[in-house]
Amino acid sequence: MKTNRAYPRAVITEKGARALESGHPWVYEGEIRRFALPSGQAWDNNGSLKPGAWEEADANGGGNTSGTAETEGDSGTTRPKRDDFRERRRRKELLNAPRTEDEIIPLDALPDGSIVDVVNLKGTYLGTGLLSRHSRIRVRLVTRNANDDFSPAFWERKIRWAWEYRKTVMGDDDITACRVIFSEADEFPGLIVDRFNDVLVTQTLSAGMERLKPVIFPALLRVFAEDGVSLRGIYERNDVATRALEGLEQTTGWWSDSGASDFGPSLTDITENGVRYHVDFANGQKTGFFLDQKYNRRAVARLARGRRVLDCCTHTGSFALNAALGGAQFVRAVDVSETAIDMARENARLNGPDVSDRMDFTVANIFDLLPELERTHNPERFDFIILDPPAFTKSRSTIGSAARGYREINYRAMRILPRGGYLATCSCSHFMDHEHFKRMLAEAARDAGVRLRQIEERQQAPDHPIVWGIPETDYLKCLLFQVV
Repeated sequence: MKTNRAYPRAVITEKGARALESGHPWVYEGEIRRFALPSGQAWDNNGSLKPGAWEEADANGGGNTSGTAETEGDSGTTRPKRDDFRERRRRKELLNAPRTEDEIIPLDALPDGSIVDVVNLKGTYLGTGLLSRHSRIRVRLVTRNANDDFSPAFWERKIRWAWEYRKTVMGDDDITACRVIFSEADEFPGLIVDRFNDVLVTQTLSAGMERLKPVIFPALLRVFAEDGVSLRGIYERNDVATRALEGLEQTTGWWSDSGASDFGPSLTDITENGVRYHVDFANGQKTGFFLDQKYNRRAVARLARGRRVLDCCTHTGSFALNAALGGAQFVRAVDVSETAIDMARENARLNGPDVSDRMDFTVANIFDLLPELERTHNPERFDFIILDPPAFTKSRSTIGSAARGYREINYRAMRILPRGGYLATCSCSHFMDHEHFKRMLAEAARDAGVRLRQIEERQQAPDHPIVWGIPETDYLKCLLFQVV
């Protein structure tokens, strides 16, 4: 690590250091022992400012650290041995967690988005990240290279790497609609960038990325322009509740610093797997369209030929349209949202009568529809069911209830399908991991009295890369089965 670095340091606990060394890029609030400026000023995790305070404490020790027991008075009672200074300080920090942001570091010293070096208790460099004063995730790493300088050229170089990766793994046919930047997986923590033909749609979910928009967004436009890609502009979909955890307001609209005045309508057309779609990037879910299932939809299309398909939670009709284009005899697309069904119906018309004439659309809750189909013995003779529900859990504490929801719809689907029928089942929740999801499917099959012949186990498309050591990037499960 270079000496005399200009950046403040976050000194973190052994537990935090082990997490970073395993590949994870986050430092949590409780893992920070102190912040220190190059001037020598330091804040402990209770907010007190004193030059060299920690160094003095470490040098002076913490009282009795010999580990021997002590005898109390004349009673002969033996007291437990005292913890050393660091253990007592750790316990004190847990008991005296700061209640306001100002108790941690003065705003004028380290504002949101500040570049911070992260070091372990011995001062060994672990990486450099961006400070989020309001979040439990206090520092998000953007590099582990002490030689990086964080100039505009640094960020533009990372954008080029991300774009070159997409061109390599997706190919020319699939980069007109793909994820360009996938947050931590591309070392842009909290930033999502999706390309839909002539528009980039972004979500900025961390204070660090919010502060860097004037650097990153122009660099994005330059990289695409130099590659011969003509873009209307960048549309921001920052209508996300989690921005409040970073002290950020919710906003939407065109990024106006690009210099243009008329960006056109908030609609564009894309083609994926040969299927055409209208994308309403101002009003659709997330950034307007779910790109991560691209190749899973193609796998479904291969199985759909000649079959009667029920696509549950169709959203804008993507799985249903792939099945129809793949030669399905009939496809019913179902969603609880009437707006989504209207968009799916419009997308079917966009693909011509050969597709739309073999499709039907229903507004219904699958928790009502599937039991009714089971009760009536599948009158429409569906022999291929697709389950792609929204995330049933967004936290570890609700995995149990989510598993019950997933089990219910999969159990019903297995009961409806005839022997030899096909099932495509998905989960987009990171917390419902592969092991939990497979265990749930096994239990549903046992209770439904069927066996599952696995065809494929799939994950998200490679424009949403899974980085080992960052489990949050490994979130999408898609399994294809024959029910036997």
